[in-house]
Amino acid sequence: MKIEGRNAVAEAIKSGKTIDRLVVSKDVKDAGGNRIIADAKSRNIKIMFYDKSVLDRESETKRHQGFIAEITDYNYSSVEEILSYASEKNEKPFIIIVDGVEDPHNLGSIIRVADCSGCHGVIIPRHRNVTVNETVIKVSAGAASHVKVAKVTNVNDAIEYLKQQNVWVYAAELGGDDIYKTNLTGAIAFVVGGEGKGVSKLTKQKCDGVITLPMRGQVNSLNASVAAGIVAYEYVRQNF
Repeated sequence: MKIEGRNAVAEAIKSGKTIDRLVVSKDVKDAGGNRIIADAKSRNIKIMFYDKSVLDRESETKRHQGFIAEITDYNYSSVEEILSYASEKNEKPFIIIVDGVEDPHNLGSIIRVADCSGCHGVIIPRHRNVTVNETVIKVSAGAASHVKVAKVTNVNDAIEYLKQQNVWVYAAELGGDDIYKTNLTGAIAFVVGGEGKGVSKLTKQKCDGVITLPMRGQVNSLNASVAAGIVAYEYVRQNF
């Protein structure tokens, strides 16, 4: 797997990811770029310097910013590891569950939201959902190196397990209770639906409740990552 872009590569290095090869453009001369190179050298990462044209050919996103890192496949966590991480921090679990998001830009943005808001982890389904790939890592601006992502066979089974662990699960979807009038303190997991379809009917039935963002315009839905950001920070507002 390739990680491209300064922020994504810098965070991968900082987090201790196993980097097989770091390709850097010979044109990189600025202080920020030199810091990334120095950090990589201090960790004994193999660095190869090439003309920018070589990186242009290797790049899949075409936005490499002079840095491409090759790492082993993304290391997914488990739901249990996410819960353990919350326990280690002496915090109530705060989780985002993604249901059917197919756009890697959306998933990358959701992972970035998770990191910024202090979410303990993101749960994604194994099927009918984008996985953590190069684009997701790039869009997450390095957050994918820090956020625990669990890939599960069945989202509904994961929801049932969380409920057994005393985590309240809410679907962020139209037709529910006003999020700003809902008590979201304590152990909470939010389900964010995919583009166009939203949260599936069965998954909503599995949840403890449905919360809705007030819509005052002509469009009655938000981008998945935007919705995740608003929901996550309402949780932050109520809990911290």
